[in-house]
Amino acid sequence: MDGPLTLAEPIEVLANGGQGVPLVLASPHSGADYPADFLAASRLDALTLRRSEDSYVDEIFGAAPALGAPLLRARFPRAYVDANREPFELDPAMFEDLLPNFVNSHSPRVRVGLGTIARVVASGEEIYARKLKFSEAARRIETLYRPYHRTLKQLLETTQNRYGFSILLDCHSMPSASSERDRRDRPSRADMVLGDCHGTACHPAIMETAHRTLNMKGYSVALNAPYAGGFTTAHYGRPAAGNHCLQIEINRALYMDERSFERRAYLDRLSGDMRDLAEALCAIDPELLRPA
Repeated sequence: MDGPLTLAEPIEVLANGGQGVPLVLASPHSGADYPADFLAASRLDALTLRRSEDSYVDEIFGAAPALGAPLLRARFPRAYVDANREPFELDPAMFEDLLPNFVNSHSPRVRVGLGTIARVVASGEEIYARKLKFSEAARRIETLYRPYHRTLKQLLETTQNRYGFSILLDCHSMPSASSERDRRDRPSRADMVLGDCHGTACHPAIMETAHRTLNMKGYSVALNAPYAGGFTTAHYGRPAAGNHCLQIEINRALYMDERSFERRAYLDRLSGDMRDLAEALCAIDPELLRPA
């Protein structure tokens, strides 16, 4: 498990020649490059490991760079290391050695097995056949997690310096139901969930604009439930300083078969609608979003 990483490029920034708007997009969970050592160490098959992916989200928002909004995407999979967590949210039960004192082993994410290094995939199956060494977690975090956040921070600082503020749209997808029982017994979730950490991560105009734009296109939209925003939203969303972050979750049933991972034809329509969402966010009055 301590061998060399097989990922040539852990992240990618799609920019189409440069930035022309105060918007940055991030897709931390759409990565699908699974290192060979990870596949060998897992007790799960490759298809089951993909249950944690936000499959195709980078494609859904792929039209935004043509507007001048850079899109940062992780190439590494969420099941391998989760960039939407603190650097060291780790479950001690996963490791054969003691963890350093700086590790957060008591977060709600760790308790359900979805820390920075996940214990389970999103559907609940245990990932590993044996315990890991802390050195493996540290290596993944230094070589994958850190470059992702350094790049995201740089993109946002560049945007802030150019426009006096920045808008980060953190892009995700969600299963149509949280369990097989939900699929049988309950109606599907909303088409989309917008999260601003209950009003603390961005100016209200951003949430209002996104909500209105998506409603006008016929989508059912929930606000802050069941997803109010993760580490990225809370960490980078500082509206008083002109740093605004909004998380979006898209129901996977809209655009893919959740069992086979096959794209559905609606993905192209959805991509166009997300381009329009990006345009709407960029059209918000800048004076509302700059720090006072």
